[in-house]
Amino acid sequence: MPSRRGSESAMFRAEQSPPTAAAPAPTAPRWHRDREEPTGVVGPGALAAVATLVATWPYTSVISPGTWSGTVLVVVIVVAGTGMLLRHLLRRRAAWLQDTGTLLTQILVAIGVVTLLVAGDTAIFGVIPTTTTVTVFGALGAAAFEEVAFGSAPLDASPGLAATMGAGFAIVAILLDHLVAHRSAVLAALLTGAIGAVPMIITLGDTNVVWFVLYGAMALLLFRYTARRHPESPRRSSTSLAVALGAAALATTVAIAPALPVATSMAGTGVGVTVDASLRLGDDLRQPNPVEVLTVAADGDTAPYLRLTTLSRFDGRVWQPDRGDLQSQDDGFGAPEWSEEIATEEENTSIRVLRMSSSWLPVPYPATAVQGLSGSWRVSPDNRTLFSRSADAVGNDYTVTSSRLIPTLEQIRAIDAAAPVVDPEAEPVELPGIIAETATDVTAAASTDYDRLVALQNWFRSQFAYSLETPVQEGFDGTGADAVAQFLEARQGYCVHFAGAFALMAESLGMQVRIVVGYLPGSLTDEKRGTESVFSVTSDQLHSWPEVLFPGVGWVPFEPTASLGVPTAFRAGVTQGGGPGDPSVPVPTTAPQSEETSGPEVDREDAGGDSADGGAQRSLDTTPVLLTALGVVVLLLLPALIRVVERRGRLSRARDGDPAAAWAELRDTLIDLQLDVSDAETPRVRAAGLVRERHVDAAAMRRLTDAVEQSNYARSGEASTDLSEPLRQVLGQLRASVDRPTRVRAALLPRSLYAPRAAEPGAAV
Repeated sequence: MPSRRGSESAMFRAEQSPPTAAAPAPTAPRWHRDREEPTGVVGPGALAAVATLVATWPYTSVISPGTWSGTVLVVVIVVAGTGMLLRHLLRRRAAWLQDTGTLLTQILVAIGVVTLLVAGDTAIFGVIPTTTTVTVFGALGAAAFEEVAFGSAPLDASPGLAATMGAGFAIVAILLDHLVAHRSAVLAALLTGAIGAVPMIITLGDTNVVWFVLYGAMALLLFRYTARRHPESPRRSSTSLAVALGAAALATTVAIAPALPVATSMAGTGVGVTVDASLRLGDDLRQPNPVEVLTVAADGDTAPYLRLTTLSRFDGRVWQPDRGDLQSQDDGFGAPEWSEEIATEEENTSIRVLRMSSSWLPVPYPATAVQGLSGSWRVSPDNRTLFSRSADAVGNDYTVTSSRLIPTLEQIRAIDAAAPVVDPEAEPVELPGIIAETATDVTAAASTDYDRLVALQNWFRSQFAYSLETPVQEGFDGTGADAVAQFLEARQGYCVHFAGAFALMAESLGMQVRIVVGYLPGSLTDEKRGTESVFSVTSDQLHSWPEVLFPGVGWVPFEPTASLGVPTAFRAGVTQGGGPGDPSVPVPTTAPQSEETSGPEVDREDAGGDSADGGAQRSLDTTPVLLTALGVVVLLLLPALIRVVERRGRLSRARDGDPAAAWAELRDTLIDLQLDVSDAETPRVRAAGLVRERHVDAAAMRRLTDAVEQSNYARSGEASTDLSEPLRQVLGQLRASVDRPTRVRAALLPRSLYAPRAAEPGAAV
């Protein structure tokens, strides 16, 4: 009797020896490539360049066209070309030398190109940076940071942004070039998506559907290109199936994402707003469906105006936000600007931000203390506002203590407004003559600064009309000096135009003025928080108004916007109570307040159910919550669903007698159940191990093994048998041999989807 070792050796020789001419064995179908295909030179560089440009696309919606886009384009092309050239020149060198040489050369070339395009006059031969070049780039980077932090989209194309974008996308282009060259398709796709999504995340703007489609197509192309060059990739793949799955994924993303609460509260689709420090409020105010952005709880039937920030510097084109020093909340809001002679009342206001994204928090003026905020929110004592470089306003619930100033008419008339602060380093701004001339004419009859301001306020409210469309139609939708001149001629506009015109006219009269960006008080609801009334503030109540500094009183707000709020007015002091010697106590009418109207009266054809309703309490719409839950469940179950579809397909092919499909399903099930799998084992050795260690049915296992061996060595034309029954039996017994947690993990997170799938020895898989 031959020994077992001899039998196995004979079997091994039989399996490995070539078939004789008398008994030719059919060639088993090859499912995998037998070698690694070369990556090439042009392909990876071109793909990396395309991926970088796809990542750049969303930035065109937040930065105006200019030199930055040309800089980025040149940098991307040069980086890709350098990579192609170096890989071609070093193609016969060691891999580490090729990678290192290409990387270092790309870095040096990118530095030279960005230097040439941005600050070539400070560099040696225009491309070799000097200390002056480094200083220039530092200043440009700081300027770009301020523009991004304090500006509003779309940002003006500036040298700082050109330098920052050029340097940033040079790094991105180099990273993507090497990731694609090393077939790291997943990391390359993630990097492209992360960089491209930044503008939408920061600005919380509209979903860029075109970019999503481009990104999805690029990712599919990237995956296909890198996968086809792997030695374990199939010789033939279903292009139609890949395209169908990709299209389904894109369609699902585009359809479901806008319905998610994060998207609906952050995307500029009429269900939330993003507020920055600029006066470009027209687009926000023109949204057809205003929604509730915050609630205010306060005593009484009126709520205070809420400010986000102030703007004091005017360069002739735009008002720049104030950027004073910041300090901890524990240090308070600074010393009071008002004297002890001015009567005050302390007020507490609770604010809950629902759908407003901003680096500033809305607060009443003048705030003196705040509770309920994290330490990331800092106090700006110059204008008594709250700012954060890292946190977002949405979701905060806090209480602000403020002092309500109540000067008498006699007190405010007795004080001259502060003179404008002149920056000796700033270039003087030349204003159109109509601004100062009109201000002088309107205030000619007034004898005090306060009366002049009231005359201006009353003139705007009586002689002008509120309109969101007129500025757009007549081309003066802004706060520049020329836009103000046109507004004074047209006499129609919205809060930005009223505030800007009032501020420039007051400044022409020798008064220190600033503009406030914030919210009108909102509408009273039926809801109560303890004894406090709750007010609903909607997105169309975003507002701006001017303030003038009166020494000893502080910043006094005025309301020139026609049909909004209540005009500023202080009452004369009256004697209350006791005898003639009692002190005079002012009877206040604080300014501005919201008794006349709390929002712009604009005809909105499409307001629907989201429009502001001053009396009805808003109910929670459960649809976004349900869609979110459904989306999360689908995402969590997606790997399991893919594995189920794959298993069903293999079982169907096994039913038709396909041993390769049956054996592939057996192997992947072992991987999912975290059972040992060795590609060095023959099907017979693996079957014996499963019978011995996992107690699977020997007869069922033998049917599968025989079918695999018959497929490899039998003559063609052999009759096929149904293999689905023994396969199901073996799979069920394998699952029963492991514990429940392992079975659950195998079902929900099948490892076989991302584990390597090598060809089975001796099997056509």
